[in-house]
Amino acid sequence: MNYSALDQELDSAIFSFDDIQAELNYKKAQNALRDLVGNLDLTSQERAGLESEIEDLATMLDKLDQSLVQIAAFGMVGRGKSSVLNALLGKNVFETGPLHGVTRTHQDASWQLENEPEAQSNSEVLRVTLPSLGNSQIQLIDTPGIDEVDGETRETLARQVARQADLLLFIISGDMTKVEFEALSQLREVGKPMLLVFNKIDQYPDADRIAIYHKIRDERVRELLSPDEIVMVAASPLVAQAVRRPDGTRTVQRQPGTPQVMDLKLKILEILHREGKSLVALNTMLYADDVNEQLVQRKMQIRDDCANQIIWKSVMAKAVAIALNPLTVVDLLSGAIIDVAMILTLSKLYGIPMTQTGAVGLLQKIALTMGGISASELLANLGLSSLKSLLGISAPMTGGASLAPYLSVALTQAGVAGVSCYGIGQVTKTYLLNGASWGPDGPKAVVTRILTSLDETSILNRIKHELSAKLFS
Repeated sequence: MNYSALDQELDSAIFSFDDIQAELNYKKAQNALRDLVGNLDLTSQERAGLESEIEDLATMLDKLDQSLVQIAAFGMVGRGKSSVLNALLGKNVFETGPLHGVTRTHQDASWQLENEPEAQSNSEVLRVTLPSLGNSQIQLIDTPGIDEVDGETRETLARQVARQADLLLFIISGDMTKVEFEALSQLREVGKPMLLVFNKIDQYPDADRIAIYHKIRDERVRELLSPDEIVMVAASPLVAQAVRRPDGTRTVQRQPGTPQVMDLKLKILEILHREGKSLVALNTMLYADDVNEQLVQRKMQIRDDCANQIIWKSVMAKAVAIALNPLTVVDLLSGAIIDVAMILTLSKLYGIPMTQTGAVGLLQKIALTMGGISASELLANLGLSSLKSLLGISAPMTGGASLAPYLSVALTQAGVAGVSCYGIGQVTKTYLLNGASWGPDGPKAVVTRILTSLDETSILNRIKHELSAKLFS
């Protein structure tokens, strides 16, 4: 079978996926990503600064809907990345040239296979029918050289492209350098299918070419790639041709020849034919999961910061209320009201509706499991309030001499109440963060773990410091 006939057969068969499980997995990936995009549950504050990540999720969904396969080429400057992609395309789309670093930013183009019976003749995009999925596209992506100036920025770009791509091509043009090996290793860690493309084989005698190939296969990349993942090509070969000079004499000049990329094309089409649909679904979901993880972490960080602000404001409100109120019963009531208000505010922050009755019930459950801190608060309110009341009443009779011990008692009482409020807030935050669930440990384990982590002395000192500033200002 000649190459032309083989081209036609491969081009007409590309993406003819008949694996039912792959079809099901593809649809599951579509539905999962669509649900994710449609149910981000982000407030306007949480969306701020995350626009690019949210847009990436929408792009991934669009990629699935279009059945878009992305193939990205990487390599050092001068190895012929752009030439390889142009040879695959059959036309010069990607910029090439002798200058160092022609490709400054990543470029992409759609791969149009000739003789595709269902392709639109006026379209630059490969369009073939996938079972139940409509049209499909293959996109080739060129990236800047991994050794260019400002390499850190371009390596970041390369990693970003690699995370989104479905198949990676790493282009070399001879024995691998240390920089190439390190770059190949880093790209391998992305976890995507990869082909090592040995380009410019036309520039080596047969014996040298074979020796270099075996050295790369058996020594350089033995731990990274299998022999089946190494392909030799000549993307822009130069062929010696006899040329007649104006004076009638002849000379030999090297002219551009026919690209030798059929083995690479066969290997790419084999991968896409065998597992293309599963590849796109898996890679898209892995990338979407990574982006979603960033969104979740940012959302949780914002909510955690807001929750801590709510808790601290409640701590200070409760401490002030306790410090300034000499009546024991009012102490207890005002403190409980502030605790309940804090729980309700936190429940709204985490999007878990809670009634006042529910908040009171949660407060009771937390208070019962907080043991020592709640008992200390109760004893402080019962004992210190009486002393504080007595000192306050005697202030006129002592000419204000009892105010100093009054404030000392008030600060102590407020500090204990503040620590209690802080503990209640932290436990509530954890409870709501788990979706209004204590998790597998149960409430006592959760409360104990949080209380153990609290530095009561530090919290107490901070409460006293801020409360003193308020009282004496």
